Amino acid sequence: MTSSFAHKLGQGGFGAVYRGKLPDGREIAVKMLKDTQGDGEEFMNEVASISRTSHVNVVTLLGFCLQGSKRALIYEYMTNGSLERYTFGSNSAHDPNTLSWERLFDIVRGIARGLEYLHLGCNTRIIHFDIKPQNILLDRDFCPKISDFGLAKLCRQKDSKISICGARGTVGYIAPEVFSRQYGAVSSKSDVYGYGMVVLEMVGARKQTSVSTENSTRYFPEWIYDNLDEFCGTAGEITSNGATELVRKMTLIGLWCIQFTPTNRPAMSEVLDMLESNIEDLCLPPKAC
Repeated sequence: MTSSFAHKLGQGGFGAVYRGKLPDGREIAVKMLKDTQGDGEEFMNEVASISRTSHVNVVTLLGFCLQGSKRALIYEYMTNGSLERYTFGSNSAHDPNTLSWERLFDIVRGIARGLEYLHLGCNTRIIHFDIKPQNILLDRDFCPKISDFGLAKLCRQKDSKISICGARGTVGYIAPEVFSRQYGAVSSKSDVYGYGMVVLEMVGARKQTSVSTENSTRYFPEWIYDNLDEFCGTAGEITSNGATELVRKMTLIGLWCIQFTPTNRPAMSEVLDMLESNIEDLCLPPKAC
């Protein structure tokens, strides 16, 4: 299917991804997990999680292969790769990887819909635990699809809190309660935190503040709280058809989602309501510290 792994799409912590084609001509992405002597928990976790889903904003698992210690997952191929390509670009209107604010907003909304489905729309609730730009794939129409369920946790719908052994996720997107229970219980709100970080990444918050503050060790949301109007105005002017209002809405929602205390974060259904609301209805949340 991959012509002897001729076309490598990328490399992640769990293995490499290759481009391939099914006998009927459909393009696919084949994720080859690293050889393991264990019980293949990450592999079976991903198969079990994603096989329960069917949503336009969740990537489709077409099949899997298992031979001894070799494991492969077969996904639909995403033409425009991962969100990382468009999140960490130069943010210049002349950069070919720069998307309009309207398209970025649609991506933000699509990710929110996918997460709401995982948290509420499945018979078994799915907590992803690794929401980050690399795990958001974009199809030919830039429709976002949540991928990589290797760290996901399945739980019953009636369970508001879940139990996990040790921290899981990617540094920078891990909710505080995942690595320290002093902040609260682990729940679907842990995904909300990762989502908030992705949104702030998309509007350029981290990059913008890293070059705008003299103290590089300062927690970047603190700078945004003190300079919201300046940041939104500057970011909105990056593209030729600057959209300061969209930047402000995404920034405010991102700040709400990264509150340190899980109960202070909105659920994904509330995030969707915020995305559809008027900017006048959104206020600055308490400082996330």
